[in-house]
Amino acid sequence: MSNSSSVPLSVLDLSPIIQGGTIPQAFSRSKELAIQAERLGYHRYWMAEHHNMEGIASSATSVLVGFIAGATSSIRVGAGGVMLPNHSPLVIAEQFGTLASLYPDRIDLGLGRAPGTNQQTSQALRRNDHDTVENFPSNVVELQGYFADEQPNQPIKAIPGQGLQVPIWLLGSSLYSAQLAAKMGLRFAFASHFAPDMMLQAITLYRKEFRPSANLSAPYAMVCVNAIAADTTEQATLLFTSLQQHFINMLRGTPGPLPPPVADINDIAAKHELYSANHTLSLSIVGDSDSVRTGLQNLINDTGADEIMINGQIFDHQARIRSFELIAQIRANLVR
Repeated sequence: MSNSSSVPLSVLDLSPIIQGGTIPQAFSRSKELAIQAERLGYHRYWMAEHHNMEGIASSATSVLVGFIAGATSSIRVGAGGVMLPNHSPLVIAEQFGTLASLYPDRIDLGLGRAPGTNQQTSQALRRNDHDTVENFPSNVVELQGYFADEQPNQPIKAIPGQGLQVPIWLLGSSLYSAQLAAKMGLRFAFASHFAPDMMLQAITLYRKEFRPSANLSAPYAMVCVNAIAADTTEQATLLFTSLQQHFINMLRGTPGPLPPPVADINDIAAKHELYSANHTLSLSIVGDSDSVRTGLQNLINDTGADEIMINGQIFDHQARIRSFELIAQIRANLVR
């Protein structure tokens, strides 16, 4: 008898602003995608915090989490993630305590230690110059305390938040957060969609050093990957050029809205630019249903991931919906 089990699939949404599009349109399309993701059986739907980026509308992440949770009824909704150094732990506890009170047993809180922006913008965001990434572990502990059961004579409480045990994840693109998540007994999500190099090391380290906690008895690792599916591999490859251009534009110091696809990416990028972008995107899975199924299964085999989160930044909204439909159709065939 086989011990294999199907692997849950989830969605990461940056609420992309496309060239020629608007922010309200981006929000409306995120809502529609979330409704479809729930219908298609995706497990969770996360929004990511970024700031001062003209192509990403998810800066007020907790507000959008509420918007998406209110438009759906069963899918888990959360932050993937909140960049904790930008915020007071108490404020985040109150925000996500409010969300968990409004939408019980559906809210996740993923935490990152990067600013989610450039240095100048991070200075505009932070409470003071002393609140740096070095304080990340102690801020996570403080936040955990606000979600834990109230202690006798506790001087500061998150209201709402106290006692709600909102699930906390640590997000990472290096070994640091993998090690910290293991030490604290927390769920871990690796950002292979933009940081492919340390994925296997980070997942291995997390499992090796994991210490059971009151919230989690065994390690739970999720891998986030870019995946674009279409009816043909040629169509998917064309759609993927928008994401390639996005990273090339960041490399050039000219980030902006998500550009439309181009017939030949080589026509608009120098060889060194394309090399750099393709290295960043090297774990991306792009193709027809069979190709994407093979790619996702290989990723699961390599990592032993407990869950896969799909980032699908596609210029054309209907093509994006179609991509997630096609990927949902192969979910039952993905096993670990």
